[in-house]
Amino acid sequence: MLTSGSETERITEYTHDGLVFDVLDQGPLDGPVVLLLHGFPERASSWSAVMAILNDAGMRTIAPDQRGYSPRARPRRRRDYRVGALVGDVIALIDRIGRPVHVVGHDWGANIAWVTAGRRPDLALSLTAFSVPHPGAFMTGLLSSKQILHSWYFAFFQLPILPEKWMARPGQRAEKWYGRSGMTADDLERTRTEIVEYGALPFAVTWYRGLPFSNPGIGRLRITVPTSMVWSDGDTFITRSAIENAQRYVDAAYTLTVLPGISHWIPTQASRAAAAAILTNAELAVMQGFDTDSSA
Repeated sequence: MLTSGSETERITEYTHDGLVFDVLDQGPLDGPVVLLLHGFPERASSWSAVMAILNDAGMRTIAPDQRGYSPRARPRRRRDYRVGALVGDVIALIDRIGRPVHVVGHDWGANIAWVTAGRRPDLALSLTAFSVPHPGAFMTGLLSSKQILHSWYFAFFQLPILPEKWMARPGQRAEKWYGRSGMTADDLERTRTEIVEYGALPFAVTWYRGLPFSNPGIGRLRITVPTSMVWSDGDTFITRSAIENAQRYVDAAYTLTVLPGISHWIPTQASRAAAAAILTNAELAVMQGFDTDSSA
């Protein structure tokens, strides 16, 4: 149940499950709210360029540093990073906002966005997912395509300590891996300062370690709000075959947009296209009656 709204004050942090999360809150306080969920290995700042465009369009944007990324929200147990716990953090933030929102996610954030919209459609006006499809579509891709070859690091990240040590070494293989995925020099520097030096890396990796503790039922969730799936053909992590199965899980208006020549890192490298997709989906949601008044 939604509490009273936060239209007269900024949300700079919120508390859930005994943890404190840092939040970026920008744009007109009375504007429609776009909730932006970052991926791995990034923080809320990865949405900065997208937020500026949305703010100019009259949207209020709220982007949290999620569990493990916020310094005061770093539990150590693997089970504390199961998908249900991560979704619970998002639901708590929407409750703090006090009204339904347009849910947006990239990479891991997209996975959490899909599950949030599936479990609590009353809180989601629309869903825009970047790079990562519905959990069921992703699992189907793992079993029926070359997706499993692109997801080798899921298994590697289950090892203790070694993955974060490997990724924290500047100029080593991990950074070359990032570079092959399309990360620019600026992206790499941001990862060094905002993830490695910030102390978030071991906890960010634990998102993968929490997967065995997650409810497999998330792969069967139905989505009943207007949905936009945005994928880029330069993505080295997610194959198109996995993306094309996403529509099977959506019982509402659905759009697939393919960005040519763009890598996996859509929010920073194709911010205008990303913002346009969010705005178009939000407009569609309003046209179809998925506005704040009808969803409250």
